[in-house]
Amino acid sequence: MRYFAGSKAGGMTTKELVILGGGESGVGAALLAQAKGIALFLSDGGKLKDSYRTTLQNAGISFEEGQHTESRILAAAEVVKSPGIPATVPLVQKLHAKRTPVISEIEFAARYTRATLIGITGSNGKTTTTLLTYHLLKNAGLNVGLAGNVGDSFAAQVIADEFDYYVLELSSFQLDDMYSTHLDVMILLNITPDHLDRYGYVFQNYVDSKFRILQNARPDDSFIFFAENQPILDELAKRNPAVRRLPISLEMKPEEGGYLRNGVLTATQNGQTFEITQAETTLAGSHNAINSLAAVLVAQAMGISNKAITEGLCTFANAPHRMEPAGTINGVRFINDSKATNVDSVFYALSSMDAPTVWIAGGLDKGNDYRQLDEVVKQTVKAMVCLGADNQKLMDYFRSVVPSIHETQDVNEAVQMSLDLAQPGNVVLLSPACASFDLFKGYEDRGRQFKEAVNRVKSEE
Repeated sequence: MRYFAGSKAGGMTTKELVILGGGESGVGAALLAQAKGIALFLSDGGKLKDSYRTTLQNAGISFEEGQHTESRILAAAEVVKSPGIPATVPLVQKLHAKRTPVISEIEFAARYTRATLIGITGSNGKTTTTLLTYHLLKNAGLNVGLAGNVGDSFAAQVIADEFDYYVLELSSFQLDDMYSTHLDVMILLNITPDHLDRYGYVFQNYVDSKFRILQNARPDDSFIFFAENQPILDELAKRNPAVRRLPISLEMKPEEGGYLRNGVLTATQNGQTFEITQAETTLAGSHNAINSLAAVLVAQAMGISNKAITEGLCTFANAPHRMEPAGTINGVRFINDSKATNVDSVFYALSSMDAPTVWIAGGLDKGNDYRQLDEVVKQTVKAMVCLGADNQKLMDYFRSVVPSIHETQDVNEAVQMSLDLAQPGNVVLLSPACASFDLFKGYEDRGRQFKEAVNRVKSEE
């Protein structure tokens, strides 16, 4: 099905901006381009959401859905591509062959703002860190926007450009199509194998993608990173970027940077030292110590007082499906960590458990290597419930490690099975290590159904 709107409806205009993808980022980019007087055309190979279609129609923007008019797209002066479209699709390959610039919404929008930009990436923890950083800055009274993988479209916000700061969550897919954007503060939390299907199953390609966050760094910019992540250290040694480094450590005490010692979070830079016990904050676990310290270091760099940082850390509410309490039944705590779609996320989740744990895992395997989990599973997991369409790889791997393994394709059965396997004082942890699309619409749907199943069982007790 095809829809066109606007004065150029049905015709092909040369030297226009083409936007591939009509989701949040694509529609935002279209609105920004229109506001800047740029001739444009939006094309989505699928069906647009009703709200996005209405927005485009009301704005009088030319668009199509359900197809790509290749001749018009290949005539573009520049293309803004949705991060969900791989660079390997034939249409994008043809654009590259023609040397047509293909950029991300972030790259496009950054041209039109003078705000301070804070970019956050990493295989795990970037959403929590982004939301916490935004909360610390906003709570302290800064005029700050939230965009990237969370919040509203960066491009749509830049139309008015009312903010002095933007906190941007950046996926590797967004970074791949960024070239000239200058970030004032860059956070790289970790690099672990993930999304390798987008990178030819070559880990170095994925590492290179993450390090694009540093491509326009200046010596007085701040680079915050986890100092115990070996891929980051190896790459820093090779590249040696000229940038102000603020490492975060769970093992050392850097002169400038952040560290965790005896349950106390400490961050130091520019003569300012901040301390708080992690138990006072709303985020538990060593992985969240890293996330919290990264956000604190940003707040310090923005000149926020220790008092305001403390208030922000103690009032922060994390996004759903990230180590989210899901209820207690007969003394058994249920935790929803559905967002943990890779092995590294599960490692941190299991490492933060303080009681014998029934672990619910499974889904679409992304080429996972489970060896990282051997010791923590031996120490923590008393039983395992595999929730997926095909559980064979998980069951085969952990059969010799976990004393009791069961499987199901039904989330309600998984919750009841886990409760039967647990004892008062135990924990049931949904931390899948896999994508969700075999049985669910996405990790949010999986987490929501898990919480509903817990509540259903609780009401029947």
